[in-house]
Amino acid sequence: MALLGIDIGTTHCKAGVFKENGSVIQYSVRPTIAHYNQQGEPYYLPEDIWDNITSCLKEVMLCCEEKVSAIGITSMAETGLLLDRQTGKPRTPFIPWFSRCAEGEAEEIANEDSPLHRFQKTGLHSSYKYGLAKIIHLRKQQTDILDDAVWLSASDFIAYKLTDHFATDYSLAARTYAFQIDQLSWDQDWIRHFNLSDQLFPEALPSGTKMGITLSTELEELGIPQGIPVTVAGHDHLAAALAVGAVTPGSVFDSIGTAETLVGAIEKKQLTEVDFASGLTFGCHVVRDKFFWMGGISASGGSIEWFRNQFSDQKMSYDEIISLSARSIEGPSGILYYPYLSGSGSPQPDPFARAAFIGLKTSHKREDLLKAMMEGTAYELESIRRSAENIGGRLINQMISVGGGTKNHYWMQIKSDITNCHLAIPEINEATLLGAAISAGICSGVYKDEEEAAKAIQFTNPKEIIPNQQYHHEYKRLYEEGYMGLQLHLRNFYQNFHKRV
Repeated sequence: MALLGIDIGTTHCKAGVFKENGSVIQYSVRPTIAHYNQQGEPYYLPEDIWDNITSCLKEVMLCCEEKVSAIGITSMAETGLLLDRQTGKPRTPFIPWFSRCAEGEAEEIANEDSPLHRFQKTGLHSSYKYGLAKIIHLRKQQTDILDDAVWLSASDFIAYKLTDHFATDYSLAARTYAFQIDQLSWDQDWIRHFNLSDQLFPEALPSGTKMGITLSTELEELGIPQGIPVTVAGHDHLAAALAVGAVTPGSVFDSIGTAETLVGAIEKKQLTEVDFASGLTFGCHVVRDKFFWMGGISASGGSIEWFRNQFSDQKMSYDEIISLSARSIEGPSGILYYPYLSGSGSPQPDPFARAAFIGLKTSHKREDLLKAMMEGTAYELESIRRSAENIGGRLINQMISVGGGTKNHYWMQIKSDITNCHLAIPEINEATLLGAAISAGICSGVYKDEEEAAKAIQFTNPKEIIPNQQYHHEYKRLYEEGYMGLQLHLRNFYQNFHKRV
C-alpha cells in the first residue's frame, strides 16, 4: 500500500507517493505562479493551483504500481479564498499569506478586543496574514461577496475538489484569527461581532481525520479511483515537523526556505501573559492534544535570493553562492544585517521594520555582505530560540533543520555558532510532502498514531553540525550589544516614518 501526499507551497505545488517506511516512490513538482493586480497585490489563481496538482498527480501515478490507501494534503497556512457553497466555484483568487492588502483591517480588528484576551483564545497577535482580516477586506471591496460563501485554505480547496466536501483541520483553522484553540471550535460570538455568517468557515477536524473520499471522475483518468480516504494534513511547517519526528517538547524544528520558521511542540494548556509577552504565536499542532509555539523570519532564504539577484549581472547559481561563502573570513564578519526585507515576524512582529546593513567599510567585499546576511538571519533565529526558552522553561540546544538552506554548510555552521545549538540535518528532500503522507497513513489506519508513524519512518543518520565555542562567544557579544541594541532605533524610526506618510 502507498500513501499519497499533496503540498501547496509558496513557490511550488507538489505531489508524492511514499511507502509506509517513508521512502519515496515518486514525486512531482510544479511552480506556484503568483500574479499581481494593479495595486501590486499578489494573488494565486485557483485554476492554476488545481491544474498544478492534477498535473503532479498524473505524473506520480504513472510511476506507482502500488495501490494508494489514502491522500493527505498540506499547504501554506494563511493563504485562502472564498468559494460559493452552492456552485463550488471560486469567488476570489487565493490571497497569499504574504499579501499585505489587509493591513488596515488587521489594525481595526486589533481594536475590537483586549489583545491578551484574543491571544488566549487564538494564540495569535492580530495580523494582515490571517483569514479574518482578508475576509473583511474583501467585503469592503464587494458588499455581497460573502453571501453563501465559505473561506477555504489552499489545503481545504484541494480537499474539496477531491471529495466535494468542505472541511479543514484545527491547525489551519487556528490561522484565521476566528478559531478558539482553547475550545477547538469556531468562535461564533467573535465571528458575529463582525456581522459575518455562522457558516462562513468549514467544519474543523483534527489533522489526520478522514474528511471525505475521492469522488472526482477526473481523478480516475489520473489513476486514482473513487473511494480513497482524504485528510487535511494541516499547516505545512507542522507537517514537516511530524515527518522528521520533531513533535516532542524537547525537539525543535527549523524549516529554512524563503521564509524560515522555528517550531516547537508543547502540551495543550491555557496561554498566559508570559506566553503573550514572548511575541511567539501558538496554535493547534497536527499531533493530537498538542499545541505548538512558532517564530518566523519572513525573508531568510528570501534575503539570499535578493542577494543572488542584486549582486551579480546575472542571477547567481546556488553553487556560486556556496563558492562565495567559502571565500569569507573565519569568524564573525563584524557587519550587522537585519533581515527585514518583508518586515519582521515573531517574536517581534512589525510590518514596518526594514532591512539594513550596519558597520560597512570600503574593504568589505560581496562575500562579506553575504556572510553578514547569513549571520543576520541566524541572529533572528537566536531571538526566537531565546523567547521559546523563556516560555518553555527548558534549554534549547538542539534543532532538526530541513529545507533548501541546509545545502549551504557555511550558513548552517553560522547558525550553529550563533545559537550554540547542535544541528541535525536529516537526509530528506521533501519533509512537508512526507508529513502529508504520514497524516494520510494515520487517516487510513496504516499507523495507529503519530508515535507509531515516527517509529515506522526510516532515516539514514543525519548530518550533525557542532558549534564553535570561540566564535559563539564572539557572536554572543555582537548579538546582545549590537544586533538587539541597535535595532530598536531602526524599528522606531520606520514606525514613525510610516505614521507620517
